Amino acid sequence: MTRIRSVDVLLLLIYLCLSHTSPSLGAPTPAQVRAAMKRATDFMMNTVSNRGGFVWKYSLDLEEKYGELKARDSMIWVEPPGTPTVGLMLIEAYKATGDRQYLEYADRVAGALIWGQLPSGGWHYFIDFDMPGLQRYYDTFFSRCWGWQEYLHFYGNGTFDDRTTAAATLFLLSLYDATLDPKYRPPLLKALTFICEAQYPNGAWPQRYPLKNEFAKDGHRDYTSCYTFNDGVISSCIDVLLEAHRALGVDAYRKAARRGMDFYILSQLPRPQAGWAQQYDEDMKPAWGRPFEVNAVCAGQTSQNVSDLMRFYKITGDRRYLEPIPKALDWLDAARFGGEPTGTWTHTCFYELGTNRPVYMRRVGKTYKDIRFVKTYDPKGAYPYGVRVHIDVAALRKAYDRVRELTPAQARAEYEEERRRRGPVINRITARVDYRTTAVDAAEIETLIQSLDERGGWVVDNEVLDVVDFQATPPHVFAGYDTGTYVTRMYRLIGYLGTIRAEVP
Repeated sequence: MTRIRSVDVLLLLIYLCLSHTSPSLGAPTPAQVRAAMKRATDFMMNTVSNRGGFVWKYSLDLEEKYGELKARDSMIWVEPPGTPTVGLMLIEAYKATGDRQYLEYADRVAGALIWGQLPSGGWHYFIDFDMPGLQRYYDTFFSRCWGWQEYLHFYGNGTFDDRTTAAATLFLLSLYDATLDPKYRPPLLKALTFICEAQYPNGAWPQRYPLKNEFAKDGHRDYTSCYTFNDGVISSCIDVLLEAHRALGVDAYRKAARRGMDFYILSQLPRPQAGWAQQYDEDMKPAWGRPFEVNAVCAGQTSQNVSDLMRFYKITGDRRYLEPIPKALDWLDAARFGGEPTGTWTHTCFYELGTNRPVYMRRVGKTYKDIRFVKTYDPKGAYPYGVRVHIDVAALRKAYDRVRELTPAQARAEYEEERRRRGPVINRITARVDYRTTAVDAAEIETLIQSLDERGGWVVDNEVLDVVDFQATPPHVFAGYDTGTYVTRMYRLIGYLGTIRAEVP
């Protein structure tokens, strides 16, 4: 259930009042919008950021800092909605306003990311400007975070998980494309080479690279070498390679992207469970991920792959990408609880191979030292990872029926129009906001402008989980600043500028 924050209630009340009085107030002028954008960005870049980089959440006094987990003062987050997400928005702010200060800030963002680029060419979830102290933080804190297995020890290699490396690469590509500054080209090409080298011959990507382990043979001990769909690993690599081919004209990037698209076809499971798993082993069998990510057919991943395949048809005009969809939709229909939605949710995350029974994980143990997970068919008391999933299969069918009627030429034209409207944006897969949403209501824009605090920031109620035991401990809630909120609201102001005719003051 989505928690309604008190600041959101306040903003709603302001919005409702303004919406009734906006004729007398008048619409915000382009100058007022640009001033608000500049004020918010000056605060974030000059007061909040660390060498041009960002974590996700900050307390009002900026003493508490969180990325996906609690951060050291020396850390910035690469994983969206962190540092590259801000950088991509700054480029759009420059395009909307012509103010080169945004490019100067974007250069500062690039400097932080380039500093933290690994020798291999990829990025870790975060960058730590105090590397000598990092191992101790793993030993004393990260190693206790049992729900975040990817942080239990420092691999030292790059990750594609949660679009981390793809987002940083896309930002450098977009900044190079916008400025043609040659200093961005070497780290950009290094990142693109990393992505291409990490791709398996069958078109898939691992979660992390360079590979640290062979495929696990004894259960789910290691998963980072698996062929991985989960959390946008394969799809984000495809997206950034397509953008790189478009911008740089290197055909190897297009070919690598097509191999990635073909892996979707290769990895579909047979009927009657013709969906997809989150990850696969070297024998192309569904594999365990983290201890609560089962080697099973995954409803959410199947829904996402169906949408991706429709997009691939529109990108390429190749009807092969539509062929897996009908049988995948048939499985999603068969996997619905009782054949009908239950409340607001229709599926669970995992379905057992062979039986198609919903399967869950239960946590056993009391401390991070003895915690383990066991399979169960009972959702009561299950570990709350994908237990309740809502998938509108009818809407997917309707979308598929429409797309399959498009000729290849029509499909490609539709994709180009969608891309023109939205731009090349890669967000964290679990983000609940659309960073490119356009606000066209003058009262709403006025609300955003007026809701900046005296420092130039948007104050929200931040919420972070207890990473040692979030099932037993309430989340930590505190007032502060949120990078995702800043980016979201900046995009709304940018979008509003595009809806009005600006006169240079």
